[in-house]
Amino acid sequence: MDPSQETLSTLFEGAPRFARRLTAKRAASTDELLDRAERIALEMPEDEQIELLNAHPRIGANPASVSAMSFREQGYDRDPVTAALQERLDRLNDEYEARFGFRFVVFVNGRSREAIAVVMKRHLSADREQEKERGLRDVVAIARSRLARTMEEQPV
Repeated sequence: MDPSQETLSTLFEGAPRFARRLTAKRAASTDELLDRAERIALEMPEDEQIELLNAHPRIGANPASVSAMSFREQGYDRDPVTAALQERLDRLNDEYEARFGFRFVVFVNGRSREAIAVVMKRHLSADREQEKERGLRDVVAIARSRLARTMEEQPV
């Protein structure tokens, strides 16, 4: 499997150094590619890990600033946000980024932004290294889900 840079950008929201590492060696299958993606994400230098985490949009980011996949995953098309919830998400994002030094990334998996705000609040008390690892694993879980959805949507 030799994914294009465009495909990787869609799956991982950018992060060019990560993409270069991931494509340095050809993968035999998408499963192998994504397994390698997780290993690379967990083993690469911290500045590249943070670049990968920060490539993802904030939870509740301006809908015009997120990718089409993030737009759908965060429920902008079905989960209207109130001004109070937006303020809460902005505050939680600010607190999280100040505490950990990187963005909160979570595999949304159909949960509402209100539910994600509760999850984000819980993660504010986590250990930094454990939280970074969890976020990186979720980056790959998001990519797996995106790839599966893309494959399901392709005509046979």
